[in-house]
Amino acid sequence: MSNLSGFVKRLRDIMRNDAGINGDAQRIEQIAWMLFLKVYDAKEQDWEWDDDNYTSIIPEECRWKNWAVDDKSGKAMTGDTLLDFVNNTLFPTLKKLPVTASTPIKKAIVQTTFADANNYMKDGVLLRQVLNVIDELDLSDYEESHAFGDIYESILKELQSAGSSGEFYTPRAVTDFMAKMIQPEIGEKMADFACGTGGFLTSWLKELEPKINTTDDKELYDNSIYGIEKKQFPYMLCITNMLLHNLDVPQVFHGNSLLHDVLDYTEDDQFDVILMNPPYGGSEKNDVKNHFPSDLASSETADLFMSVIMYRLKKNGRAAVILPDGFLFGTDNAKINIKKKLLNEFNLHTVIRMPSSVFSPYTSITTNILFFDRTHPTEETWFYRLDMPEGYKHFSKTKPMKLEHFAPVIQWWNDRQEISVDDFDKAKKFTVNQLADEFGYNLDQCGYPHEEEEILDPLDLIQKYEEKRASLNAEIDRVLAEITSILGGNAE
Repeated sequence: MSNLSGFVKRLRDIMRNDAGINGDAQRIEQIAWMLFLKVYDAKEQDWEWDDDNYTSIIPEECRWKNWAVDDKSGKAMTGDTLLDFVNNTLFPTLKKLPVTASTPIKKAIVQTTFADANNYMKDGVLLRQVLNVIDELDLSDYEESHAFGDIYESILKELQSAGSSGEFYTPRAVTDFMAKMIQPEIGEKMADFACGTGGFLTSWLKELEPKINTTDDKELYDNSIYGIEKKQFPYMLCITNMLLHNLDVPQVFHGNSLLHDVLDYTEDDQFDVILMNPPYGGSEKNDVKNHFPSDLASSETADLFMSVIMYRLKKNGRAAVILPDGFLFGTDNAKINIKKKLLNEFNLHTVIRMPSSVFSPYTSITTNILFFDRTHPTEETWFYRLDMPEGYKHFSKTKPMKLEHFAPVIQWWNDRQEISVDDFDKAKKFTVNQLADEFGYNLDQCGYPHEEEEILDPLDLIQKYEEKRASLNAEIDRVLAEITSILGGNAE
């Protein structure tokens, strides 16, 4: 394809005329399942080349090359014939592909990818036009395939403005920074238990790839990631993302990481590295809490994932996790107990405070990156506040965060010094006794001295105030309990 940069625009322009496509989210979901089949078809051609006995899990009539490709002979399906085939043959067939426990992952992913997928287009002629644009991609050509990886990234980035789908996308600058700081090694296995479209997985692979020197290294690299995603649509995007990154057997699974008793995890369920941006702001059903010890059973999704992470990190393992401010300052029982466990059993060595607009426009809730390992209990924790770069009032879709904006942190990382700006701490080290005893497990240190000039989305504002109210109520209850205890003691 000569004009990769116009790829998404061409598809959008065709789809605008289809009455079945309602908004960005549906448009991207429509593109996603077609791209998956196109990419999978290219992979199958490679697998057939390498293995004379390879048989596709997809019936011949439903393989991309046999229904989607227009060979210009005039025989390609279009109009109502194409629409009828997609709706009444293709989708029902792929949704019900025979998959058992013994089905290889690279085959089983077709059925799991299509389990909840939909065809929204109602005009078979327009559908034919979209298929033709997608089929122009030459994924057998290394340069074009590599360039398409960037195009795919731009499709994922568009999710940020596609309503609630934005929750699946963590800015690439953030995932790249976290992978860079975690320093992957060949032979290590990394996990993301809410992997979305695979941002952390791809950043990990990008950071690890230069370290491949032998065929054994390549095999370890290919098996170095593990992902789980609860929602069907981002799962589909993630699988395609992994195939585009030449992982023929992507160990990414469709499921909910919170529906497993954390006390049942063994060393076999643990990983060397965990990189995550857990969903936050949402709450799980009450029965989900039953999978956690009562002292850690929170109604906040991010808290529950923190417990999963702690139970699934190997001894001497490393983790980098994005969490909202509410986790740092929260003083309800579950949050306090999770933070106690974190400080007592893990080494929380660094907390990076990030500006509130990093995830704009999806959310303006301020987030932080917690870096910790399972080497020894925390002795001291460094906090570093990353300020907005010069010339930026806030990040946006047109002015997103870039990896270069982390340069001050990267420079400070290996030569840590306390920094104060206008009498406010920008970088400071605290002992575990200070964090636990003096601050009552309030990790809200080196925060932003001034409220940023940004109007929060109403739902974000409500969540922010609810978190603060819950935290203040818990703090009042704790102080009252102490006073009551003292008075009770004196009365005796």
